[in-house]
Amino acid sequence: MNVNDDRLLVGTRKGLFVYEANDTNPRSWKQTAHHFIGEPVTAALADARDGTLYAALNLGHFGVKLHRLPAGAREWEPCTTPVYPPQPEADTTTAAAPQPASAQQPANTETAEPREPLWSLEQIWTLEPGGADQPGTLWAGTIPGGLFRSDDRGETWTLNVPLWNRPERREWMGGGYDHAGIHSVLVDPRDSRHVTIAVSSGGVWQTNDSGESWRQTAYGMQADYMPPERREEPNVQDPHRVVQCQGAPDTLWTQHHCGIFRSTDGGEHWGRIEAQPSSFGFAVAVHPQDPDTAWFVPAIKDAYRIPVDGRLVVTRTRDGGRTFEQFSQGLPPAPAYDLIYRHGLVVDSTGTRLAMGSTTGGLWTSDNAGETWHEISAHLPPIYHVSFA
Repeated sequence: MNVNDDRLLVGTRKGLFVYEANDTNPRSWKQTAHHFIGEPVTAALADARDGTLYAALNLGHFGVKLHRLPAGAREWEPCTTPVYPPQPEADTTTAAAPQPASAQQPANTETAEPREPLWSLEQIWTLEPGGADQPGTLWAGTIPGGLFRSDDRGETWTLNVPLWNRPERREWMGGGYDHAGIHSVLVDPRDSRHVTIAVSSGGVWQTNDSGESWRQTAYGMQADYMPPERREEPNVQDPHRVVQCQGAPDTLWTQHHCGIFRSTDGGEHWGRIEAQPSSFGFAVAVHPQDPDTAWFVPAIKDAYRIPVDGRLVVTRTRDGGRTFEQFSQGLPPAPAYDLIYRHGLVVDSTGTRLAMGSTTGGLWTSDNAGETWHEISAHLPPIYHVSFA
């Protein structure tokens, strides 16, 4: 959800940067603020319902922090951080499974030793607002795979116990991080009780009753890293990022560890799509009104995680994945090894302006649906998150 799309929030390893658009030159953006200097900002949210900004920080052994900046305020306020309940004594082991290499850090697939499940907050990976009819409601997707809800703008948080208690969670595995994490939370614009989440690695899950019950909906996805007999199991899928077309909510796209997948039935079933120069990547953005238009940033997977042939490009489909165009004008020439993380690509509410941030601190915008790009900065800290506000 966007406020006016005239500000850009950029969460980095060294703070939250704010840029503002030039009204007379859409290609010009000016840095107007730098908050939480030196601190990793893992998620940011501009809440369109009341203009509040939120920022989640991962301070290592100092813990996870959450802050809020109400509309019109100058000083950030600390919010309560989601807290996991005490771990029951009986929940001390979990089934192990082969672990895919599929995020910011390489994973070891050669060994799969049993691991005790984590019952403490490692990171807030995504923050999302509730529906328009739910003022004050926020969702937080976290590592180690817990979904939290707040109904008072972050003053208090409640773990979604029905999802956490699903027996399938014991097989969720880290997609790059040591533990599984929820990185995508999608609230259906037609019904706020209908929420879709994606887990690396644990597939796609949906609720139609605000989280009282959940069902798996990753059918049709294929996990090539698993043994043949398990490749289509929904609980072992590693969707890197899932997005939903706001104007046609039954269409969802995902950039999966093993390819691009699309659903046209509300995420119940998925079809695989092949693209060049690669179907692997982390980021995906979908046009807010046209469900057939989506953008990706291809890369080489597993141990490499760099652009194909050292050439940074953005691909776009406008026909539901039947064909793809490649765009690189304005992006750094080869060799370039910028990687775009899950939350590093975003499209605004018009569907024509995009922003993209890379692991090497490059920040670009496009004002013609990704066909040409304009460098805003080449020297930011590694970028985890970009969003319009």
